[in-house]
Amino acid sequence: MQNTVPAQAITDLVREVAGSVYVPGDEGYAREIAGFNLRSTHEPLLVVAAAHTGDVQAAVSFAAAHQLPVGVKNTGHQPFPAQEGFVLITVGAMRSVAIDADRAVARVGGGARWADVVGPAQEVGLAPLNGSAPHVGVVGYTLGGGLSPLLGRVHGWAVDHVVSIEVVTADGRVRRVARDEEPELFRVLCGGRSNFGVVTEIEFGLFPLSSFYGGGIYLPGHTAEDVLRTFAELSRQPLPEGFNCSVALLNLPPLPELPEPFRGKFLAHVRVSHLGTDAEAEALIAPFRALGPALVDTVSRQPYSAFAAVHADPVDPAPYEESSALLASLPDEAVDRLAAFARTAAGGPVTVLELRQLGGALNAMPAHAVPLAARQAGFIVWGATVGPPPIVASGELALRTLLDELSPWSTGLLYTNFTGREDQAEDTFDVDTLADLREAKRRFDPQNLFRVNNHNVDPQ
Repeated sequence: MQNTVPAQAITDLVREVAGSVYVPGDEGYAREIAGFNLRSTHEPLLVVAAAHTGDVQAAVSFAAAHQLPVGVKNTGHQPFPAQEGFVLITVGAMRSVAIDADRAVARVGGGARWADVVGPAQEVGLAPLNGSAPHVGVVGYTLGGGLSPLLGRVHGWAVDHVVSIEVVTADGRVRRVARDEEPELFRVLCGGRSNFGVVTEIEFGLFPLSSFYGGGIYLPGHTAEDVLRTFAELSRQPLPEGFNCSVALLNLPPLPELPEPFRGKFLAHVRVSHLGTDAEAEALIAPFRALGPALVDTVSRQPYSAFAAVHADPVDPAPYEESSALLASLPDEAVDRLAAFARTAAGGPVTVLELRQLGGALNAMPAHAVPLAARQAGFIVWGATVGPPPIVASGELALRTLLDELSPWSTGLLYTNFTGREDQAEDTFDVDTLADLREAKRRFDPQNLFRVNNHNVDPQ
């Protein structure tokens, strides 16, 4: 590992970029490398906080000239193993958003977050295939698949609606790629993410939608087993594609900022959204309401801009680890394993365990389908543990034990955006897809410059 660069070279880089350059010890260095997941600690040799595409181009060329690997960060939600001696390019300042209402397309900068996009899109009656949290970065979410909890079962994965990508590749070139313009690079970026360059701008489709019926039903923890079994029964019915449902078991901390019904409690959280009528949704969720009085019930007709109310994801950075599995099916035996976990989960180390149904357009294979293992799955099980190292270690052990018990129904692969710190490319791509990605890597990044982030596709 090369861990020194001539001081003059850094000085020249500082003069070249419009953004900021940091080295260890500089004021601002720690702030710039920090991400949403506080367990992700790194020590890059150099940080370039890019202000525009030219800064990214300068940083990539600098790294290549000095044989330094490159990492990319926007919000830092997804963890990757601690590393040092690399060039970190942060794109958080590149948050431009332009909505083309006539084409129903958004063009956004590499640092945009969903909160930046939803508001302007809603001003013209359009909605993106965003995830559950407004503070997640658009590019990483989309190129990792992009699972919308409101629109996914109707329109499929966000990555299938990418129109074009501006990317800086390992040779320092800025390329704009699409299905009909450098189609090979476009295809592998859609699914392969930062293995092939630093994305500085992305264009994607939008859909006409201004409201939905949904929210969260929070039930006492003692109903958790019944909630899981009710969810399983509901999932076996022929459901409208516009209906989305997931359940989460929550161990909430005794923090004063939490509402009193939630503080220090074990809860079962039913997350629901429906794009049809209110009455249709109420009929579908009636079995959950029959389990008893809810502690809190936010299900109602809501503007699309209130999408975050469905999952109510945390908004403050925290130290956590996560694990997941893709399930092909959810038979009674699998539900029994989940129910057994629920019976002992109260007060345990696992902070959240979610079971989410896929189906509908999420299982479709469009003609231009890109690499995505989750297309073959019916459900996702995902869990996370928040806290100090001993608690996280205990929670990860509990989650791995549960996922091992669910392995008979697993597809054997993972959804890219729900992976843990140690998961590799082999865990997210099948053998044929990985071979295809490696061939593309040999063409576009033969020296494996972009190798710091998770799921590195080694060209060798």
